[in-house]
Amino acid sequence: MPLPRSSTTANLAQLAKPPAVAFGPPGVSPGGQGSGIQSPVQLSKPAFIGEAATPPAVINEEGGTGGIPYTTSQVKAVGDNTQFYYPFRAAGRLFFNIPGESAWCTAGLVKPGLIVTAAHCVANFGKQQFYSGWTFVPDYKNGNAPYGTYTAIQARVKTSYYNGTDPCEQSGVVCQDDVAVILLNKVNNQYPGNVVGWFGYGWNGYSFNSQSQALITQLGYTENFVDGVEYALDGGNLQERTDSQGQTVSGLSNNTLIGSLQSNGSSGGPWVVNLGQPPVLTNINFGTAADHNIIVGVTSWGYNDASVKEQGASPFTTGNITKLVSDECAVAPAGAC
Repeated sequence: MPLPRSSTTANLAQLAKPPAVAFGPPGVSPGGQGSGIQSPVQLSKPAFIGEAATPPAVINEEGGTGGIPYTTSQVKAVGDNTQFYYPFRAAGRLFFNIPGESAWCTAGLVKPGLIVTAAHCVANFGKQQFYSGWTFVPDYKNGNAPYGTYTAIQARVKTSYYNGTDPCEQSGVVCQDDVAVILLNKVNNQYPGNVVGWFGYGWNGYSFNSQSQALITQLGYTENFVDGVEYALDGGNLQERTDSQGQTVSGLSNNTLIGSLQSNGSSGGPWVVNLGQPPVLTNINFGTAADHNIIVGVTSWGYNDASVKEQGASPFTTGNITKLVSDECAVAPAGAC
């Protein structure tokens, strides 16, 4: 799905000024790993496989005109299907229908049967219109669904986003609550998270320091067609990973801003802090906010000027992510949450 675009640009002077964000005390809900048992389904034969025959010896940090350094690479390691392991397999492609065409975004599990994505992948901002036909494919790769496909029961967004009163810098772009959750059906009597695991999620600035900064890992699938021309990373067939410093910017509806090579299709992809398996410590203590694999935002928007290479995410707060999850889990079948 096309990524919502902003015509303004946050410069380094803006980023250097700590934003005034007061959402309440930070909090976190932990994730889980799942069984990892695969049940492959071939969805389609992709035109582009995206396997590098001779990978570069060193992947340098990149940067755009926006000035935030980042590194964007395939999740898979050379000679190893890294994406089949937790936590990467808890993210995937989200297919759905909008009037007149099909579309897709990225999403991540936050409960065994609940995914989080961007609200613009679920509803048309201010039009009181939901999209339809959501199907989540965890760990999608090259047209294959290694852990099966999971259809939606229902989706949930903030009322303010649905009716168009959400605080945004532009209508439907750079919004405070571009966040949605989708409840999924079981397959073979299991929710997807029972198999692939699920991320935790944090709110109200969890893991951000006093300067409103955090180290972010963004996961997503990038592909879009404009006038028949494809713009993509690995044909949209592989999960991509971007690592960047995230900065909350008060002048952008308190959105978090990162540097990234990702673009259309990455919408709704998880922004994770403390990604990976925590080490076993000997005579060493963890720092603060040390929970691993915690989503603190999802990809929401980028800039019209592709050379900027920055993307933004609405802040996760008690008013959006915790309320959406709580409200959905209150009506979800047993085991979904």
